[in-house]
Amino acid sequence: MEKPVYYAETAYGDTAFSVSASNMKYGPGVLAELGQDAKALGLKRVGFFVDPHMRRTESGERALKSLADAGVDAEIYDEIRIEPTDRSFMHAADFAKAGNFDGYISLGGGSTMDTAKAANLYATYPADFLDYVNLPYGKLLPTPGPLKPHIACPTTCGTGSETTSTAVMDILDLKVKTAISNKAMKPTLALVDPITTDGLAPGVVASTGFDVLTHSIESYTARPYTTRPRPESPDKRPVFQGANPYSDVGSLEAIRLGGKYLVRAVKDPADKEARYTLMLAATMAGLSFGNAGVHLPHAMSYGVAGLCHNWTAKGYEQADPMVPHGIAVVLNGPTAFRFTAPAAPERHLQAAEALGADVRNAAPEHGGELLAGRLIQMMRETGLPNGTSELGFTEKDIPDLVERGYNQPRLVILAPRDVTKQDVAEMYRGGLRYW
Repeated sequence: MEKPVYYAETAYGDTAFSVSASNMKYGPGVLAELGQDAKALGLKRVGFFVDPHMRRTESGERALKSLADAGVDAEIYDEIRIEPTDRSFMHAADFAKAGNFDGYISLGGGSTMDTAKAANLYATYPADFLDYVNLPYGKLLPTPGPLKPHIACPTTCGTGSETTSTAVMDILDLKVKTAISNKAMKPTLALVDPITTDGLAPGVVASTGFDVLTHSIESYTARPYTTRPRPESPDKRPVFQGANPYSDVGSLEAIRLGGKYLVRAVKDPADKEARYTLMLAATMAGLSFGNAGVHLPHAMSYGVAGLCHNWTAKGYEQADPMVPHGIAVVLNGPTAFRFTAPAAPERHLQAAEALGADVRNAAPEHGGELLAGRLIQMMRETGLPNGTSELGFTEKDIPDLVERGYNQPRLVILAPRDVTKQDVAEMYRGGLRYW
């Protein structure tokens, strides 16, 4: 297999990409260093955002003890909604405004970390909610300056939110899922302690783990940064810049690690090697896709998550049924990669090989089908739904799905080939059932 293909300068495209990464610390037991890390950032009083279930665990107690031992006062916010909404973000922002904190700490999955990011943003620079939300639903306004320090401590084997500048949520009145993508929201430090995954429900490992895989495959197969127009000024370069040599390295390795360890991590909760390595893959993926961006599976997932309220994965506890983000994403993965493969066949073949597909003697034009087939195999092995039809979707839902999935310009534009509404409709149709 050839090495990853890098990018030649184009006549009208950008000639540069930028890397802005969170500091990262990884290792079993590093959560005990949280207090000293907070103290080193000059934090004396913090808003401590924690998943309510995690708060009662040994990891939650260890984090709070570490802060107390370092003399850092922590006020707890545990009203985290799994798959946050505009209302839950603003409720958290009200807490942050009233607390007058030096900074923030989040301990939990992507929902917890994203909630802390949004609370930091709206408490530091108050605005109407839609002012910072991505187009076309919001105004995508920049922040006037930096935010307060944020130490993000993930507790799941996925999302990568600890290193990204994005916070995802549902806008309830519109019944759409979208995001806030703001460079200022990138956490100051990602403190990654894989011990926090001990005892994690297999359904959560599956959902977040497949999020890792699709993040990585999408960033590796995204439109190259050299095809994006040159910005008017350096500060106008977008958060998601397109595939580039920096993101390629981490993405391809995260795909390899996910292909090797995800199924093991789901099937055997005692397999610490699998779960701990998968957590490292998640952070690597976050560092990569947070720079390059993601495309069609994520764009399409927003339609699925925004419309479907009839199914909940095992391991998730919430009053209102919902579709976990990673499930909504990966169910669109095989159909989307079959569509994108003709524009970048070598990269899809390389991704398939990294994921564990048998690509011996395969021609590049078979990369998309091999990649889709390997993803489907892993979905079946981990008990995922057989396409979106098992979430209650039918052919009649496709027009509504298209309106939400296609209306994500920051993601759709990163697909390696041009996309029409009809293309998105055909992909949704292809994702209704896989076997």
